[in-house]
Amino acid sequence: MAKVYFSRTITAEKVLELYKLLGKELTGKVAIKVHSGEAGNQNFLHPEFWKPVIDHVGGTVVECNVAYAGSRDTTEKHMETMKKHGWCDLFDVDILDAEEPDLVLDIPNGKRIQKNYVGSHITNYDSLLVLSHFKGHPMGGYGGALKQLSIGIGSKFGKAYIHGAGEPEKIWTADHDSFLESMADAAYSVVDLFGGDAVYVNVMANMSVDCDCCAVAEDPCMKDIGVLVSLDPVAIDQACLDLVYKATDDPGQAHLLERIESRNGALTIVASEELGVGSREYELIEIE
Repeated sequence: MAKVYFSRTITAEKVLELYKLLGKELTGKVAIKVHSGEAGNQNFLHPEFWKPVIDHVGGTVVECNVAYAGSRDTTEKHMETMKKHGWCDLFDVDILDAEEPDLVLDIPNGKRIQKNYVGSHITNYDSLLVLSHFKGHPMGGYGGALKQLSIGIGSKFGKAYIHGAGEPEKIWTADHDSFLESMADAAYSVVDLFGGDAVYVNVMANMSVDCDCCAVAEDPCMKDIGVLVSLDPVAIDQACLDLVYKATDDPGQAHLLERIESRNGALTIVASEELGVGSREYELIEIE
């Protein structure tokens, strides 16, 4: 059973404390996947919050370009946004798909897609730290570790390929559940690439129904819940979802759950478990 460490204290120091409790040091050159935040978004977690754990690991902050028009759809614009948001002041930053061609990862047992297109720079790294802001999402229902592994690490073309369930021209029109299962397929390929040498952090704060990719996002609707850390991306996302369901006294719960349920967001977790990405069965270990 996967272990998920959890604290209701949301501080930069607590993130590092929980990371250390895992007892796993990431080796070699570490890619640290963050969400840079779309220009105009008010909810993303800023680089100062992540600094202690990133400094401890000593890796490179990585991101990938997006497939929609905005402040991050080219490497030049994306780097400018990361500079404005403070990432480049504190860390080394690498846009994984800055150079073509993409790296193609095979997914022979994929439910919807048999290939995943990721930035070629990913081959420069030996291990992976995934820093996720858990919140809602306009299409996926929610965003957490599995979204970071899939859409997050997908190249610009790869994002369209996942969204279109293998038909990038259908980026916004593909069958919705096929898109969700394609995310699970893509997540599997990245976990397989790193051979499990990865750590996942989910922070349940600033929980809007919208993603950090939205330039115009709703303000958070739920109270902050806490920090979770695990070696299992399926377990950590399932634990976050369970904590939302348990927050029955939060007046914003219904709004966030409507977003998650109306988009069938849990399907990505279920499909990922079926593919062997991780387990939905977990032990939640609460730390004060």
